[in-house]
Amino acid sequence: MASAEEALPALVLELSAQEAQAASLPCCLATVREITALFRDAAPREAADENLFRKLLQILKKASREIDGACQDVSTLSHLDSYLLLLSECFRCLRNASVQCINNQNIMRNLGLIDESVHLFQLFQKLDSDVESLLTAFRCGLQFLGNVATGNSESQNTIWKLAFPSLFLNCLNHQDEKIVGYSCMVLATCLNPERMKELQDENNLNVVLAVLKAYRRHLESEWVFLIVTNHLLKCPELVKAMYAKLSNQERTMVLEIILSEVDGNNLVISEEMVKFLSSCFQEKCQTVLTLASTVNNDNEEALVTVRLLDVLCEITSNDGQLECLQSCPDLLEAAITILRLTHLSGKQTTNIFTTTHSARGQEPISHPAVGFKSHLIRLIGNLCYMNKTNQDKVYELDGIPLILDNCSIDDNNPFVSQWAVYTIRNLTEQNERNQKLIAEMEQQGLSDNSVLESMGMKVEHHGQKLILKSIGKTPDE
Repeated sequence: MASAEEALPALVLELSAQEAQAASLPCCLATVREITALFRDAAPREAADENLFRKLLQILKKASREIDGACQDVSTLSHLDSYLLLLSECFRCLRNASVQCINNQNIMRNLGLIDESVHLFQLFQKLDSDVESLLTAFRCGLQFLGNVATGNSESQNTIWKLAFPSLFLNCLNHQDEKIVGYSCMVLATCLNPERMKELQDENNLNVVLAVLKAYRRHLESEWVFLIVTNHLLKCPELVKAMYAKLSNQERTMVLEIILSEVDGNNLVISEEMVKFLSSCFQEKCQTVLTLASTVNNDNEEALVTVRLLDVLCEITSNDGQLECLQSCPDLLEAAITILRLTHLSGKQTTNIFTTTHSARGQEPISHPAVGFKSHLIRLIGNLCYMNKTNQDKVYELDGIPLILDNCSIDDNNPFVSQWAVYTIRNLTEQNERNQKLIAEMEQQGLSDNSVLESMGMKVEHHGQKLILKSIGKTPDE
């Protein structure tokens, strides 16, 4: 019994004879299928020679002429199925032959197989058909492009020149999910820092927007996710450019991806990106006040603000980005201002910003602004961590009484008392003026003493002075 490497030359000869008879081109199908099966193993792939790929190129060109004719005369569409089946198998064969085989990839590229494939895809799109045989050929062809580009910069260059931006854009907007997914595979394989710069061009941003649209449609696609997380989010200039073009729903989606990646330590946010997200929050933070109305509790612009705050809280929990945000005094001021406004809103009327405490066992409140004040206090606490300038800034903005006024248990703001305690600790650490203010408030009955106790602190009289100090534990405690 002949080995796979020995069987390959005979199959190539057989294919040559069949391909020479143009009238019986679809009869090549069985032979191509056998070669495809052989290329599942590495040894036959490495034994393939240029002659085979020349024959496959000829088949693609002949099939291309048939499809081009059908594009001109739709009455001839019915006879295309046999050609499309053959094309699918040829693409499978080329796909398999490309796997971890640089030599085959180079031969295919130099012969023009990438060029012919892209030409065929353009013809497929002209047919504008949802016929399964056409879709299958399209899918297999994209898989071939993905494999021929893997680990091969020259093939990536060729694909990029031929396919960017129009083919990528058309594929990303295709109704077939697999075609979208495979086109993302090709795009992800071809992307590099220089090409990311091309995406920033005003005329090419539609490709980025199409990727995000695909992300919304196909959350299960690993390649879409990789493009967004490994490329788009690591390019601040591109994020800025695309953010301006996104709908509020899409902005929320992007922020949720950033939040997930930062939370999982999979994404390091650059200083430029940190400042951009901070400026977005400062610009729009007061839109969250619309959520106090039951009519506007789905205000999409306000929902973006909520998610921006979540992201900033997560970023400021990371030592690497904290210092950058601490140097943005306008962010701290914006956080205190919106905390004051939401707190006032909750006191003026009963709404989502009103402090409530119900019996245990009640269903969790479902509202986009749940936890917003809690997160604001957390952000303020993070910004003041070991930062005297920001501690003093909160004092000057009269933020300490405001934070102490938000220490009560609140069903609308889970863990708000814990975050308030954390923030007061950060505000008073090595800051005598802030300590003195809180001590005086406690003495005047303006501060709840239980809050200080929960922080492990108490107020003591030292002559005419009030001192805030830690509670020492007794030996039996």
